[in-house]
Amino acid sequence: MTNEAEIPKGSVAVGRRVRLPRGAEPPIAVYVNGVQQTEGADYELRRGEVLFARTLVKEQVGGVRWLAMLLGLFGTYRKHETVDVEYRLGGQVKLASDVEILGD
Repeated sequence: MTNEAEIPKGSVAVGRRVRLPRGAEPPIAVYVNGVQQTEGADYELRRGEVLFARTLVKEQVGGVRWLAMLLGLFGTYRKHETVDVEYRLGGQVKLASDVEILGD
């Protein structure tokens, strides 16, 4: 589990869970920032959810920073994790991209 000391400045802990898409069937593959995660070591599947072994973090963008990015003054390089889930539905392979991360 991520503790406060491991959360980079400008990022915020958002949670350890994501919901599987409705009707998702195995095999299920989970990716964080495009890197495949290992079931058992990195996450567990529980009752229609993926439960990660650690807390995921997202970039925290305030009004001034957002405006500066919109105007193209600078970009951002803070830690911002996204979760993608590959699964089967009706015999077809599907991909849910940037799945919402839920609180603990």
